[in-house]
This record gives sequence, C-alpha cells and structure tokens, in this order.
Amino acid sequence: MGVNRYTNLVPFRSTHDWTRVLVCLSAHQRTTPLEALERLSVVGGTVATDLTAAHESIRGAVVLATCNRFEAYFDLADNPDDASPLPAMDAAMERLAELSALPFRDVRETVEFAHGNHVARHLFSVASGLDSVAVGEDEIAGQVRRALDAARREGVTTAPLEHLFQRATETSRAVKNSTKLGESGRSLVRLAVELAGSRLGSWEEARVLLVGTGRYAAASLAALRDVGAVDIRVHSRSGRDRFAKREHLTTVSADAFAAEAARADVIVTCTTTTDTFALDLESHGAARAAVSTPQLIIDLGMPRNVDPGLRSLPDIELLDLDTIRVHAPIDEFATIGEARLIVQTAAQRHAMARRVHEVAPAVVQMRAHVHAVLDREIERARSRGAGAETEAALRHFSGALLHGLISQGHTLAAAGSGSQWTSAVDIVFPPADGDEDGDRG
Repeated sequence: MGVNRYTNLVPFRSTHDWTRVLVCLSAHQRTTPLEALERLSVVGGTVATDLTAAHESIRGAVVLATCNRFEAYFDLADNPDDASPLPAMDAAMERLAELSALPFRDVRETVEFAHGNHVARHLFSVASGLDSVAVGEDEIAGQVRRALDAARREGVTTAPLEHLFQRATETSRAVKNSTKLGESGRSLVRLAVELAGSRLGSWEEARVLLVGTGRYAAASLAALRDVGAVDIRVHSRSGRDRFAKREHLTTVSADAFAAEAARADVIVTCTTTTDTFALDLESHGAARAAVSTPQLIIDLGMPRNVDPGLRSLPDIELLDLDTIRVHAPIDEFATIGEARLIVQTAAQRHAMARRVHEVAPAVVQMRAHVHAVLDREIERARSRGAGAETEAALRHFSGALLHGLISQGHTLAAAGSGSQWTSAVDIVFPPADGDEDGDRG
C-alpha cells in the first residue's frame, strides 16, 4: 500500500489527429494483497461493458480474470485537448472500486499500469506463462483467448485490441513450440499437487475429494490422475453431475458432503461459487472432531473456497494460493531468457505494425490526391491526341512516385516518426476535393 504504481505511463503525444492508445490495469498475486484480489475476482471477466462506459475516451476493453490476476486492457482515443490517459483510468478504477466494494485508494495503489508497447510486451508475457506463479503454465493461454471471446460477445472489443490479443496467442504458441516451457505441461494446479506430494505418503492410496466441476476442476483432475490418484470423488456446490458422469467419478451429494470432507485425506477446492466458504471452520471442525488422521487441503479458488481459520485445527494443513506462490520453484534461467526474447521480438514487431497502420489514413489521402491529378492529366493528354503509350507512361510514373513515398512513410512510421510524415502529407497532398491546380491550357 501507499505505492504509486503508474508505471510505464507517460503523457500522450498530441498530433494533428486523434490516435488510439492501449493501456493496461493489472492486479497480480505478487503485487496485490490477496483480500483485494479476491474482491476483484468476484467482479470477474464480464465487466468490460461497465468499464468501457466509464469514460468517453474508452473505445473498448478486454478483461482477463484468473485465479491469481485481474487485468483490464483498454483502447483509448488520444484527444489532443486532453493529452493524458489518467482521467480515463481514474474513471475506470472508480467503477472497479464500486463493483468490487473496495476503496478507490486501494484500487489505485495496488494496480499496476502499462502504456503503449509495454502493454503488448506484458500481455505476450502473460499469455506465454512467463508472468504466472507456475512459470510456463498451460491454462493461461486459453484464458487469454476466452477473455477476447467474452469481449466480442459483449460487443466492446476493437480492432487494436483484436490485433493485440491475436498476436498474444501467436506469441504463446511460438514460446511453447520453441522452448522447453512447452514440454513441461506446467500449471498452478500441477505445482500445488507437486507440493502436496511431499506431504503425502502415497497418492495411489489417498482418498481425494474434488470440490468444483468447472474448467479448473478438469485441470485439477488431470493433475491428480497424473500423479497416481485413483480414489477421487467430486462434489458440485451447484448440484451439477455432468462432470462426474463424464469422468466416471463418484458423486458426493450435499447431504453427504460434510462427512466425506471429514474422511478425505486430500481435498482440492476449485469452485467459483462465492456465497460462502466450501469449508468453514465451524462445520468442518465439528465434522473432523472424531477424526485423527492428517488431512491436506489445497485451495485453488479465487475468491478463497476455504476458511483460513482451518489452519488452527489439529492434523490439517492448508495450501492456498499464497502458500503455493511462496514455494514456487525458480525455473531454468536459460529457458526463461529464450522465451522472453521471443516475447520481446514479438512486441517490437507488433509496435512496428501498429505504427505503420496509424499512417494508413495519410496513405489513402495521398493516393486519392495523386490519382485525382493523374486522371486530370490523362484527360488532358487524350484531348490533345495522345495515345496509349502516353497514358501508360503517366500511370507508371504515378505508381513509381506513390510506391517510393509510401515505402518512406512505412519506414518512418516503423521508426516512430510516422506523425511527421503524416503532417508532411497533409501539406503536400491535401485532400482531393476540387481542382486546385486550375484548368491549365
């Protein structure tokens, strides 16, 4: 708390026209208190419409909400009369504070900011698993894709955000296919299971209770089976049994849940139901009163599924997201360095492509001006009896002229000087809205 996290956020460069700028607000388990992250996770990934409406300069938003992060990516219009993104971001944070019931100051002082091409590098790192507790985790790439899909369904994505997230998916594949991170099948779930293994005698003999039947439950089940767990039962707080039937698991009803939870050697919770704890101190403590065998509880929920007070009970060990983060292993520096180089290169290419795209209106304007002049000159040549060779020569000359000027514009744009080229086009090639040369005889 008390730290200003407006990092990588600099004043916009005002130009003769409005441009589009990307900004990211990020709350991550490493930098955000778990209690605040829980509140933001309750807001979830379906608030993009609310955030887009928070300020007039916000053109679109994509929200990425996972078990250990909450991020919002914004496409802003750069208004020359207001050269700072801070009013829009303050408005977005005020809306987040309202939705999450957090004080505005807490939101502002715990989120991190990225601006411009730092946004691309950050998202590409996230999608590649380089910013995860379990470096190289598998699930995050799918979560990034689903975040974009959700924004599409809400109708709040934009072309710059589409390009950004599509490039993020491509970068994630490149990291997975080109480095050892893609060989390990890592995930936060698997990291938790690995940590649990050192505290458990044998997975083959363990009685396991899985609480939750969503997408994360499937990943948890796969990780459990990979380490040899066979006696796995599942409880759905919402009463759904499709997951249990599909995976051939024993279903635990609501009536039998307390007794089954007391007998389990390992409980893994990963449910998104947030009204109450799946395991609370009073009821689970009462159910465990007659049980003396050790019990390991892995809480992968966000918000937390398990009452932290359970740590006070005898023979119970609780691994929650904070504990898992502390024990996350340090991965191979060479592999991570290779992956970060791929991310950096992809972000640089994305920046170049965006800069070239930003001069596209000036290219269209210049083409229109030159083509208008060309058409007039061809008509004059025809009226004087010129043949096809003259017309072909004029078209070849105008094509060569445009090719050279446009190539120069793209080169300057890629180097960050596109606005200067655009200004020159405005002066030398004004919009072709009339015969500005007069009718020369």
